[in-house]
Amino acid sequence: MKLLIINGPNINFLGIREKAVYGNEDYDHLLKMIEEKAKEADVRIEVFQSNHEGAIIDRIQDAYFDETEGIIINPGAYTHYSYAIRDALASVDMPKIEIHISDIMQREEFRHTSVTAEVCDKQIKGLGLKGYLVAVDDIIGLINERQS
Repeated sequence: MKLLIINGPNINFLGIREKAVYGNEDYDHLLKMIEEKAKEADVRIEVFQSNHEGAIIDRIQDAYFDETEGIIINPGAYTHYSYAIRDALASVDMPKIEIHISDIMQREEFRHTSVTAEVCDKQIKGLGLKGYLVAVDDIIGLINERQS
C-alpha cells in the first residue's frame, strides 16, 4: 500500500514557528515519526512538503498516476482559501484525509473555514503531531473499506 502525505506552507518550520501552537518538535522529528509508523503499519509513505501552491497541485495530480492509494494532506494556510488545491483533491478518486496540528476551530476566525475539507473523507485537528499517526491508521482503514 502506498500513501502520500502532503505538507503545505510553513510545516517545514515546525519547532521554529509559533511553538505555543505547534510545539517544540522539528520537521525532522515528524518525518521520523512517519517513517516509524510506515514500518509498523507495513506501508510505503512518501512525504512531500512545499510552500508553493502549484507544486502541491502538481503532486496531487501525480498521485493519480503513481499508484498512490490514499492522501493525507495538511494544506497549511491554503486550507482556508485555495480552491485550486480543493479542485485538485476533488479530481483524484482515492481516500483523502485533511489534517491540522492545531485545532483550527479554536484559533483565529479566518482559520475556521476549510475549503479543502469538503473533498476529503475526514478531517483531523488538534492532536499535535500524533494526528499524523492517527491519520495513517484511518486512511489505511478507508482504503481497506474500498477494497472489500
